[in-house]
Amino acid sequence: MRKVTVSVQVDAEKLRAIQFYAGRKDSTVESELESCVEKLYEKYVPGPTREYIESIAAPARPPRSGRPVPRPAEAQHEQ
Repeated sequence: MRKVTVSVQVDAEKLRAIQFYAGRKDSTVESELESCVEKLYEKYVPGPTREYIESIAAPARPPRSGRPVPRPAEAQHEQ
């Protein structure tokens, strides 16, 4: 899925404190915010809508090569 940036204004001292203490627990402000956004998504977006969004975001199957794979019986005739 395409990513977008969300901006939020935060008191600078509070942000520095969060960065400091999150870092002490091997975390980051960004990872914590991503977790919060995921929880908001699950809380507010109905299940069927989430299913639909996830289905269209799933990677497509890689294209098959133009040449068909011979079956075992066909492979014997080619030799």
